[in-house]
Parts: sequence; C-alpha cells; structure tokens
Amino acid sequence: MRLFSLSTICFIISLTVVVPVFSQVSVVGELSRDRTVYPGTSYEGVISIRNESDVPQEAKIYQTDYSFHFSGTNSYSEPGLHPRSNANWISINPSFVTMPPRTSTTVSYTVTVPDDSLVFLTGTYWSMIMVEGIAPGSPESREPAEDKQEMGLAQTIRYGIQIATTISETGTANVRFVNAELKRQEEGDAVLVVDLENTGELFMRPNVYVELFDESGNSKGTFTAATFRIYPGTSVREKMVLTGVGPGTYKALVAVDNGSDEIFAAEFTLEL
Repeated sequence: MRLFSLSTICFIISLTVVVPVFSQVSVVGELSRDRTVYPGTSYEGVISIRNESDVPQEAKIYQTDYSFHFSGTNSYSEPGLHPRSNANWISINPSFVTMPPRTSTTVSYTVTVPDDSLVFLTGTYWSMIMVEGIAPGSPESREPAEDKQEMGLAQTIRYGIQIATTISETGTANVRFVNAELKRQEEGDAVLVVDLENTGELFMRPNVYVELFDESGNSKGTFTAATFRIYPGTSVREKMVLTGVGPGTYKALVAVDNGSDEIFAAEFTLEL
C-alpha cells in the first residue's frame, strides 16, 4: 500500500419496579455542535427537549467523554478523563427538567475555553452532553410514585449531543489507512471496506471515495462512502459498494477529502 498527501442515540434497557415503562422525551435539532474559537473566549448554546407524550415527563442532563473505534465499539467514560475532552470547559443549566404533556423546554450550556497562557491548546476538543429520560416512578423520578407498584421492564432513551471545540489557527490534519478488505454482498456487488484513523489534531468529516482503474488504466467509475465524523485518535469503517463492476484486476485509489487543501489517499490492487 502506498500513501501520499495530495496537498447519538443510545438505548439502555434496565429492570425496574414500576409501570408504565416508557419515558418519552426527545431532543429537537442537531446532535452535534461544532465551533471554532480562540483561547480565553466562551460561547453559549441551547438544547431543546420535547415531551412527546400525554403525561408529564422528566429528564436528567449530564456529561460524558466520548470515543469510538472502527470495530464498532463506543466509549462513554467519565467526563474530563480523555486527553482531548472539553467537558471541564462546559457548564449546563438545568441538570434536571420536568415537562408537562406535549411541551418543550430548553437546557443552556456555556463553553469557556481556557486562556492559552494557562494551558497549551491545539486542534479539536470534544465531549458529550447526555439527555436521558427518566421512567415514571423510577428511583430517580421526582414525581410521586403510584400506590400500586409492579415489576416491569423499563426502557430508557438517551440522547447524546456532541460538543466539539476547535482552537482557531491551530492543529494539523492527518489520516492513517489502517486496513482495507474486499467483501461480497449477497446481491453480488463487491464492497471495499477501509478502516481509517484520525492521527491528526483536528476534527474531520471527510468525503471518502474510491476510483477504480482497469489494467489498461481506464477509469471504471467513482464510488462513495457514507460521511462520518472522525475526532483525533478515533477511527471509522468506511464501505464503498462497487456497483456493476465485473471480474478483473483493478487499481483502487481511495481518497479522503476533508474539504481543505489536503487530500489523503492510498492505492490498492483489487482482484474481483
């Protein structure tokens, strides 16, 4: 392989002792918030939470760190432990809400970036603000419990809002091609699977695509992958379906285009 540079919703099921078993709250709007700022500055944001039910609902708001790997694993660890966490920069108000039926409320957050005279900052820092519905009558609920208690299975829905802060005019972008594998779908089309790791200091949301060339050097088409967020030190698995490509030997040029002056690419030989 040759490399060259060309320039959350999580579901939790737990056992509780009450029914009804559903907390029906939702977050309205984007689940990722990106800002580029200078050290020593601050900015604010608002999260809108909606009660979709005909009864009062409660939710708690808290923070976690967040990381992920191309294997499919996700980590929601204690806030502030990850070396690129901005959780300690963030304050939230309120941390608990109660909503009447069919109404919305807002939670405010403020991100205060440390001054660069206190700490050296470069690139992107991030964490999660979690909004978690509380099942009526559960131990965390502040509403009076029903007189009659029953055993039941409670489903809790948790929304994660990614808060990413990039320090202006700092950081470098870089990508490592970890692994590439050719697979075959049940329908018959081949799929090129490429694992990518962000080894730079900046958040990326790149366009990833592959262009195939036959043995005569003729292009057989360009095939795109889904667009994923990749934070420094995290990795994703990209899949490109090679629709309509017949048997043969091909050169595959995989490009990672982050919309900047640099495009990262790797070349593979594929046998279909």
